[in-house]
Amino acid sequence: RGGVRAHTGSNMASTAAGKQRIPKVAKVKNKAPAEVQITAEQLLREAKERELELLPPPPQQKITDVEELNDYKLRKRKTFEDNIRKNRTVISNWIKYAQWEESLKEIQRARSIYERALDVDYRNVTLWLKYAEMEMKNRQVNHARNIWDRAITTLPRVNQFWYKYTYMEEMLGNIAGSRQVFERWMEWQPEEQAWHSYINFELRYKEVDRARSIYERYILFRALTVLVLVHPDVKNWIKYARFEEKHSYFAHARKVYERAVEFFGEEHMDEHLYVAFAKFEENQKEFERVRVIYKYALDRIPKQDAQNLFKNYTIFEKKFGDRRGIEDIIVSKRRFQYEEEVKANPHNYDAWFDYLRLVESDTDTETVREVYERAIANVPPIQEKRHWKRYIYLWINYALYEELEAKASKRTRQVYQACLELLPHKKFTFAKMWLLYAQFEIRQKNLPLARRALGTSIGKCPKNKLFKGYIELELQLREFDRCRKLYEKFLEFAPENCTSWIKFAELETILGDIDRARAIYELAISQPRLDMPEVLWKSYIDFEIEQEEYEKTRSLYRRLLQRTQHVKVWISLAQFELSVGQEERLLRCRQVYEEANKAMRSCEEKEERVMLLESWRTFEDEFGTNATKERIDKLMPEKIKKRRKLQAEDGSDAGWEEYYDYIFPEDTANQPNLKLLAMAKLWKKQQQESEAATVDPDKDIDESQT
Repeated sequence: RGGVRAHTGSNMASTAAGKQRIPKVAKVKNKAPAEVQITAEQLLREAKERELELLPPPPQQKITDVEELNDYKLRKRKTFEDNIRKNRTVISNWIKYAQWEESLKEIQRARSIYERALDVDYRNVTLWLKYAEMEMKNRQVNHARNIWDRAITTLPRVNQFWYKYTYMEEMLGNIAGSRQVFERWMEWQPEEQAWHSYINFELRYKEVDRARSIYERYILFRALTVLVLVHPDVKNWIKYARFEEKHSYFAHARKVYERAVEFFGEEHMDEHLYVAFAKFEENQKEFERVRVIYKYALDRIPKQDAQNLFKNYTIFEKKFGDRRGIEDIIVSKRRFQYEEEVKANPHNYDAWFDYLRLVESDTDTETVREVYERAIANVPPIQEKRHWKRYIYLWINYALYEELEAKASKRTRQVYQACLELLPHKKFTFAKMWLLYAQFEIRQKNLPLARRALGTSIGKCPKNKLFKGYIELELQLREFDRCRKLYEKFLEFAPENCTSWIKFAELETILGDIDRARAIYELAISQPRLDMPEVLWKSYIDFEIEQEEYEKTRSLYRRLLQRTQHVKVWISLAQFELSVGQEERLLRCRQVYEEANKAMRSCEEKEERVMLLESWRTFEDEFGTNATKERIDKLMPEKIKKRRKLQAEDGSDAGWEEYYDYIFPEDTANQPNLKLLAMAKLWKKQQQESEAATVDPDKDIDESQT
């Protein structure tokens, strides 16, 4: 009755509440933002701070009898079931539920929970692992086997299941069962570590033959994978060979290495395989086999991929090789460096020179020729002589190698001809190349070809060096008529070349044709433009002196003085007059000095006049009298120090400079009023400065006072 009353009362209360009015929402009139704004960040921070507040721990509940325990179990199970019902996909709830049941030794209930969870998500690895660990922890071996078997059947690509399954069987001592699991695993062709785990398992029980068979199966499997993926991998072969070596099956290990070399061939060669093979043979004291392996690999592997191979080969030769072997490996390494340099920049001719020098020192002729051909194929891209100056020496060295080292005169001639055909003679040429070719033909006793080559060079691209070389050749052959013709061609090509005129005249002098030599000198000095006229005149004068034609020599000096009044010409004429004749030589010499002194008075270069007077005084000191000595002393100038104002390029003052000037007594005597005029000029300047100072008293007149 009380329950009915309570129920009735509650219904009446709900009806009364239903009749009550719901209060209306207040309308906000001021919708402007508040002055103090609260951000979402502040709200989150406050919420976090409140979470961190220490809450008092819940009171401990002590269970005293079975009824309380059952009640506790019921409430916990209801909580777990509610959590699972809310979200079945959260596996952690299932695992917590099962572990709680396991803690109560309710294995059947825990097993049921795990099975229900697997129905929800059978791909969850953690769920299988926890399930199996529970069975193993509780010594339910057959149940654990059943779970592992189901796991590897359902998820065969999860390696963790296989590892734990095999480990469990091995710990239980079921070696055959563990091997059976490994075999089932290998059927799925797992990754590399799985195969090595199987091999290590067999080795732990001294089953070497079984381990070898596993290696064979694995190598074949990897070989098929390599063929499909085209991705060579040698480390497995090396591990197999080291396995055989470790167990002292050296013949088997060598066979594995040989099979690996044959399998990878020359397309996928790897330096690590050959290094391992060589070290194996080195351990077996097979040094010749080691050397063959290294050389075979170095000849076929690209140089940039063989750094480790080079290093190990060098160490091997230093340990067991002779001096020749060490030099060979060093040469190979340097050759690789040069190959990289010329590959990076084919027009680096210095690198080619170093490479060729290395190749010539220790290589066969065909290899040297091949390198030379590669080098000369890199023709400079620009037809400017400065770009060809280093390149042309490749051809020269090539020709010299063929002639001196290879003793192949025919190939040498072909090299010279190919080079001369390559040169753009219309723009520039190299005289040394023509001359070297001509000298080569002369050494081969083929004079017509040498003359033809030099004649062609003069016709195509005449140069002073070519003419000189050709003339020198004909002089050595004593073909003087040819020399005359060549000199004529040379002087037609370069009439301003004084050296050629002098050499031509000297040739005629040697041949005894004095008139022809004199005519050549006359033609030379009559040229409108000469590069070294003073040398030509000196040579002509020396020629006449040698012929003792003193009148003609004097005539030459006078003709030269008509062109130039240089002090050295006067001094040379005076010395000439002093050197010829006996009686009148001093008089003639003194007359020359007198004439020169008069001529030099109008010369602006006072140093030249001083030089002449010094030479004259030297002459008088040696041959003159006291009167002449006093006279020349009176003519000597006075050396004084002066100052002059300097100006910079922009016209501003750059300071003062001191210099030495010469005052000749003859000039002062000819101008007696010179000092008076200078003083008058100075007085006038001072008057002008004083007037300017009166107008502008602040003007600085320190300069005028100075």
